Amino acid sequence: MSARSVQSLPFAAKSGRSGMSLAAKFVGLRLALTAVDDPGAALSGTGGTYCWPVFSPQGPSLRELASQALSSVEGGYDLLAPKFDHTPFRTPDDVLDATADAVRPLGPFGRGLDVCCGTGAGMQVLNSLCQGPVTGVDFSTGMLARARSAHADATWVRADARALPFAEAFDLAVTFGALGHFLPGERPALFAGVYRALRPGGVFAFPIGAPQSITSSWYWALLGFDLAMRVRNAVWRPPFVMYYRTCPLHAVRGDLTASRFSVTTVPLTVLGRRADGSPRYRLVLARKASTP
Repeated sequence: MSARSVQSLPFAAKSGRSGMSLAAKFVGLRLALTAVDDPGAALSGTGGTYCWPVFSPQGPSLRELASQALSSVEGGYDLLAPKFDHTPFRTPDDVLDATADAVRPLGPFGRGLDVCCGTGAGMQVLNSLCQGPVTGVDFSTGMLARARSAHADATWVRADARALPFAEAFDLAVTFGALGHFLPGERPALFAGVYRALRPGGVFAFPIGAPQSITSSWYWALLGFDLAMRVRNAVWRPPFVMYYRTCPLHAVRGDLTASRFSVTTVPLTVLGRRADGSPRYRLVLARKASTP
């Protein structure tokens, strides 16, 4: 999740009906993204009607997702927080486990930080790798409340990830599923803050997906989602920053290097391979220099 700060701006749409129509299209596309490999996952019954609630009996309803879609990033996640862990948007355990296994040989680590922690799924990684205290930072009050209730022993900080309030305090930082909430021009501030938060020799780790082939249904689904988001943000306020195709590995690597990180990647082959044999996911490992 994102720990950015978004100002609430007046709505630009003129009617609730047009807004709900836009939201329904946005939510429908977001649901389709989670169901590309299993088209029946987000649909039930005949005629393609959405189930109520969506995803699972404990998950959010279509109306609740539409309300999130018409909110700011902060407000949307505050609304979704009570049911977030019952959606496919939570980072899957296999991704968390693969990340922990790949990072473990680089340890031991003392203090850990989960950047844009959401409801705290990343604590599964930090608790298995860090010998010292662990901290999560996010800007959503609702998400932090859920994280605090699930991981009472951790420290939780509400802050904007583009201005992290830490200096040389952590040995390991992780983030999961958050980069799409930052525009490309905002990544340098995010990465500079993580660099500042790490102690000399500290590591910043996060998984990143391989680019999709133009012949893949995922390619067109992600392209369609990003285009829909651009239209939504052009006609509706407050904006909801969430894009899937704005953080390719080469751009992320360049921004990390510009922030003085030394960057390597590790294939996460346990998460599968593409048709050409290349890994579906890689783990980005950005290390802060051991000496200034």
